[in-house]
Amino acid sequence: MTSDHLDLRNRTKLFDALEERPFDLIVIGAGATGAGVARDAALRGLSVALVEARDFASGTSSRSSKLIHGGLRYLAQGELGLVQEAASERQILRNVAPHLARITPFIVPAHSKLAATRLRAGLWTFEKLGSVPPEERHEYWSAQELARKEPALITKDITGAIVYSEFLTDDARLTLANVRSAAAAGAVVANYTQVTKVIREGDKAVGVIVKANLENEHREIPVRGRVIVNAAGPWVDAIRALEDEGAQSRLTLTKGIHIVFERERVPVSRTAIITAPDKRTLFVVPRGEFTYIGTTDTFYPEADYWPKVETSDISYLFDTMNRAFDISPISSTDVVSIWSGVRPLVSQPGKKPSEISRKDEDWLGPSGIITIAGGKLTAFRKMAERIVDKVADRLGDTVDPCTTNDQLLPGGDCDMAALRTSDVFANRSAAFIDRLAHLYGGEAPDVVQAGGNVTAEAAHAVLREGAVTLEDYWVRRSARAWFDHEGGMKTLAPAADKMADLLDWSPDEKKRQIDGCRYLHEESLSALP
Repeated sequence: MTSDHLDLRNRTKLFDALEERPFDLIVIGAGATGAGVARDAALRGLSVALVEARDFASGTSSRSSKLIHGGLRYLAQGELGLVQEAASERQILRNVAPHLARITPFIVPAHSKLAATRLRAGLWTFEKLGSVPPEERHEYWSAQELARKEPALITKDITGAIVYSEFLTDDARLTLANVRSAAAAGAVVANYTQVTKVIREGDKAVGVIVKANLENEHREIPVRGRVIVNAAGPWVDAIRALEDEGAQSRLTLTKGIHIVFERERVPVSRTAIITAPDKRTLFVVPRGEFTYIGTTDTFYPEADYWPKVETSDISYLFDTMNRAFDISPISSTDVVSIWSGVRPLVSQPGKKPSEISRKDEDWLGPSGIITIAGGKLTAFRKMAERIVDKVADRLGDTVDPCTTNDQLLPGGDCDMAALRTSDVFANRSAAFIDRLAHLYGGEAPDVVQAGGNVTAEAAHAVLREGAVTLEDYWVRRSARAWFDHEGGMKTLAPAADKMADLLDWSPDEKKRQIDGCRYLHEESLSALP
């Protein structure tokens, strides 16, 4: 196994590596699912190419609610297998990437003793299926106890609350960790590399044509593979159309937005589950110095990387917050940042967005391309395992068994408690320690020793994490676009200065990179009422 440092600055060398040999497997799309498939396959000994039209995790896999949760809704539907899988996957992630699975207690207010009893019965079942340790099993709080521990919540008409443990993650960095692990196991991974055509021999797909997608790049090459997996998320149907022009759409896209506030403005210590006027449940999640709420769930017509935020989306979340919290009314001036994304759900005509199943499905195309769609972030690793099993069947080869359940992800080689109290963090603030420990895990000391500042983070992003644009760093490597004061606007210039040195940007290119990020931030806030 090679180093898990991912440096993608030499694009000529990267495209040469994609073109020079046929692969056992080509994976299209480097969201959580595609990255998981590439990692699993590479660790089993297959030769793998992973290609992504934009950056790793640039679609749905950086726009989720950033929660690894156990699927209590499936329990209510009687799908015990799905519940057990979700509960098991939570524990696996905790073991292989402890920095990306921090415990966050969930608070579920109950409006009657009967409702509380029913929920507790479900949780007892869930905890048994998921082998939840005793210290993490649920508790019941009276209304008075809830008011004392979470004073910002309105407790009128609430008889009590159930409190149980789930996990908060960083979806983009979880995806990136899988990409890096795949590359360390021998996969060739490429961001900003768009599939434009399927290569066929007879009635079988034997490869794809890809083009370089960065500014001023013009290279287009064939990449050949024995099996192709389409894991393009919201763009799954577009790839299916390259295989079969007459392919009927299999996806329904829905949009979700999340709004971020300063933590002191929405002071919660635990994740609160609150009910919107239309009876949907929303999450209010504390993360470091910030609190965010989400998500909306509305149909969306097309696959956009930056789906438009509507004033109605924002008003929906504001209204719900102002009904649930005993604080001065939330307004536009309180907003730090907003992110939006589209979810690729397997179509179920006639159902409302929130009613459509999040279960994954896969299909075999007419020329042999395997497509995977749907699913939850929580179950991405298990989804990938099932797909690689199917790939092995199509190859007809004997491959090694799946080992992703116990192979550490980059940064996962750490004891989080020991890391927080290590000498490298001496005299640093609690907020500084919390942020870097959960972003980088076992690699946090390297970032701190390099300065622990924006420049050190940007260098780490380029030299170890495959970043090739400022947006890559600002949005997906550092999360400063969402979880930094003023949306991280003050970090753009120093980050761009360092990246310009490493990526040989001209002054004009550096300005273009900064302006692009500023535009994205301003556009996301333009719908504020």
